Amino acid sequence: MLSARVPRSITLPLRHYRQSKRTFLTRPRTPAIVCNSAEEAVSHIKDHSRIYIHGVACTPTVLLRALAKRAPELSNVEFNHLHLEEVNPCMETGSDAFYTNHFFIGANARKSVAEGRGSYLPTFLHEVPKLMRTGLLKPDVALLNLSPPDKHGYCSLGAETAAAYAAAETAETIIAQINPNMPRTHGQTSIHIDDVDYAINVDVPISMSHAPREPTTVETAIGKHISELVPDGATLQMGIGAIPNAVLKQLTRHKNLGVHTEMFAEGLIDLMEQGVVTNFEKKYLRGKLVTSFVLGGPRVYNFVDDNPTVYFLDAAITNNPTIIGTNPKVTAINSALEVDLTGQVCADSVGFRMISGVGGQVDFERGAALSEGGVPIICLPSTTKDGKSKIVPAISYGAGVITTRHHVHWVVTEYGATYLFGKSLVQRAKALIDIAHPSHREELERSAFERFNIKTWELGLKGKKVNAAFARDKLGTSERLDVGR
Repeated sequence: MLSARVPRSITLPLRHYRQSKRTFLTRPRTPAIVCNSAEEAVSHIKDHSRIYIHGVACTPTVLLRALAKRAPELSNVEFNHLHLEEVNPCMETGSDAFYTNHFFIGANARKSVAEGRGSYLPTFLHEVPKLMRTGLLKPDVALLNLSPPDKHGYCSLGAETAAAYAAAETAETIIAQINPNMPRTHGQTSIHIDDVDYAINVDVPISMSHAPREPTTVETAIGKHISELVPDGATLQMGIGAIPNAVLKQLTRHKNLGVHTEMFAEGLIDLMEQGVVTNFEKKYLRGKLVTSFVLGGPRVYNFVDDNPTVYFLDAAITNNPTIIGTNPKVTAINSALEVDLTGQVCADSVGFRMISGVGGQVDFERGAALSEGGVPIICLPSTTKDGKSKIVPAISYGAGVITTRHHVHWVVTEYGATYLFGKSLVQRAKALIDIAHPSHREELERSAFERFNIKTWELGLKGKKVNAAFARDKLGTSERLDVGR
């Protein structure tokens, strides 16, 4: 519970920025005003405010419910945030007082975006903090969900520092719910209670994700192909979901893996406990698992709580391609909705309908390409749930390209893995058709012929097929892996 008021200055951040309001060991603050209710805390939010909402598992729902009650009296309030595991109740009011510009669109926000009550801000995740620090999207208010202060007066940002860190240092006003259920994490996570302007005590669970389900046969096959591309000593990046879980299940015999990622979930904990993930081969923060947020159940939050081997950092650092590339053998595993015959990757939209965002895909695909021995991977099932091919002649009308044909290296489906870097457009078409679903290959061949005026099945690729280890070691290979056919 919040009680003691220890006069100290904020511990944010490690660098100084022109638009930062709070900087390391400067600008002492007055003690936080402890409010009697959430309604009192959010009464300080004014019309025309831009508000950053603590994201992912850290959604400050108590404060947001109170703010939603003010819909009739407010106007032109803009929200910015990463995806929220909990629905923002302000956006459920139907009021035009609230509008959201999303850094990433979560599943529970797609409806409001489609209805015109929100939009998407196309920004690489590593540049989201820059938007705040340069003043382009500097928040007026940061709504945070913090751990209680320790004996020195420092609270923790907990399970999300990716953009919350920059929001905390740049916002004119910080309003926080102090929550004993928020894990106290290590890294760039500390904020002194005296740098909070208005605070309330709450005792509510933080958001939990569903327990990971068992991978399907298709997902298991994709996971197996990817695992064959992962060398011992690799530095891993992957998200959450069935395919990442399928990959992790295949890595139990690997050695000395490291992790530098934007986020992780429960499947990674097993590999750490088994000694598969040691972080000893990494160059950046050797010995530490680097992340910017986590999402999971009690096991995940208990694991990161007061765990000095897990280091939470601002996305400007975790997702910086140059920093990522300093690590050896970075293996970046990212998913796609569709890939066209030239290697263009769509991952954020279905036609004109936005369903997510760029996130860290390009950050890590590029970082892996810069890494010595890096393995940038795009993975996807060969078909949709209704049987349509995800390897397509051209990206769907209205859809966006996330990873360009110039950035893509490996593409993996349940039918195999193919390496596109160094291949011509025609060679790429041939390689991608080879890992498409067999029932769609003839149609794709026809599309390739119409586009390139050449029969790709007659093109052929010189040289023998190679195994995963050879292709991994010989970065310049242009041969498809002889797996999964």
